[in-house]
Amino acid sequence: MARYTGPKHKLARREGVNLLEKTSASLTRRLNVPPGVHGKKGKRRPSEYGVQLREKQKAKVMYGLLEKQFRKIVDLASVQQGDTEELLLSLLERRLDNVVYRLGLAKSRMMSRQFVSHGHVSVNGKRMSIPSYTVKVGDVIALDETIQKNPDVITVMEEKKETMGFLEQKGPAGKLVRLPIAEDIQVPFSTRQIIEYYSR
Repeated sequence: MARYTGPKHKLARREGVNLLEKTSASLTRRLNVPPGVHGKKGKRRPSEYGVQLREKQKAKVMYGLLEKQFRKIVDLASVQQGDTEELLLSLLERRLDNVVYRLGLAKSRMMSRQFVSHGHVSVNGKRMSIPSYTVKVGDVIALDETIQKNPDVITVMEEKKETMGFLEQKGPAGKLVRLPIAEDIQVPFSTRQIIEYYSR
């Protein structure tokens, strides 16, 4: 699966908000300074379109998606019955790579995506190597025994990150107990602006 492999700090500085799983002192100091030689001098007041574009970019960076992948999710949310904003957030959160990360089984979405792509994750006892797989309510997600011995996995599991309300985690496995809603997740972007961007 294609993914962005460039400098992550530059993306975070462009959006003016930390979109990364880890925070460094250098990023914190320069978060309000856009990338490029002109820094703040080159920053203009954005148009409505510009605001919508930036919100879309924030979401893409946070979930590590390219435009084609992200557009597919937006289109799917738009044709399903229900609140399009809630559906968009639910579909993003229920990507398998994101669920593995939210369960605290990987220290970053990039790491969780690698686990899935390399066949180290199972869904309901069956190996699943598609990061974009949409996890359903009741699905049980687990790491295989090989990757459980990975030092990074051992460390992140020992940290015992608080599990979100729509997930249930036990050891190297977890379960989606209900659909995620906006109140569950504090995201640094506006789903409304994103929907409006693609409705133009």
